[in-house]
Amino acid sequence: MQKIIINQKFYGSIELENSEEAARVFSRVKNAFGAGKRMEIGIIFPPYKLKALESYQKGGAREELADIELYIELGRILKFDTSDALKLKNKIELTNDIAHNHYNISKRLTLINKQKATQNEGHYLFWDIENFSNIGSMFNDVIEKFTIPDNRIYVAANPDSLYLFKSTWEADLYDYKKTLNSFNFTKCNHGKNVADDVLLGSFLGLSLKNTNVYLMTFDRELKERFSAVTDPSNNLYILEK
Repeated sequence: MQKIIINQKFYGSIELENSEEAARVFSRVKNAFGAGKRMEIGIIFPPYKLKALESYQKGGAREELADIELYIELGRILKFDTSDALKLKNKIELTNDIAHNHYNISKRLTLINKQKATQNEGHYLFWDIENFSNIGSMFNDVIEKFTIPDNRIYVAANPDSLYLFKSTWEADLYDYKKTLNSFNFTKCNHGKNVADDVLLGSFLGLSLKNTNVYLMTFDRELKERFSAVTDPSNNLYILEK
């Protein structure tokens, strides 16, 4: 854990990766905040990089997304507005989802909790719509393929993402005669990883056994949390890029 001390004031601690990039972001945010500068995502990205991130990035811009998530977490601790960072994060993820529209998700579903799938009946879907918002592929390659009923689909989203993307999500869902409320949908409160906590809580509350569980997210931490608590009798599938 890295302590955050600015102008001799202790604000809290943050888990910081042991990398030059994480140290760079941490230093830039800390210095800007200490100098009383206007906090904006441009503190960690130059204008040309911000422009480039508006289009498809090879590899899904994973490194840049990690920088943005660190910036957002620092904003939560230091209590500065990070709405521009959240908007950029969602735009990057949405842009890269659309760019992958051609691929078949079901071919990228990977069994991660055992070497070989067991003969299980029943399917449950836990959908991190903020992190993977490709509606068409979700229905064509997962929901319809595995005949997953609406009452076994769990979706969660934070309010900032809903404000930015709800109309887009609803428009795409309309093509399948659905809305967000067709499923077990939860509008979360503000805060880091709130939607993740809701999905994990729903999963734990069901106490599933001998079931096929599909977790649709690119979020590594959420994948690890599901893996740690799933019953060995389940087949847990996650989405690999």
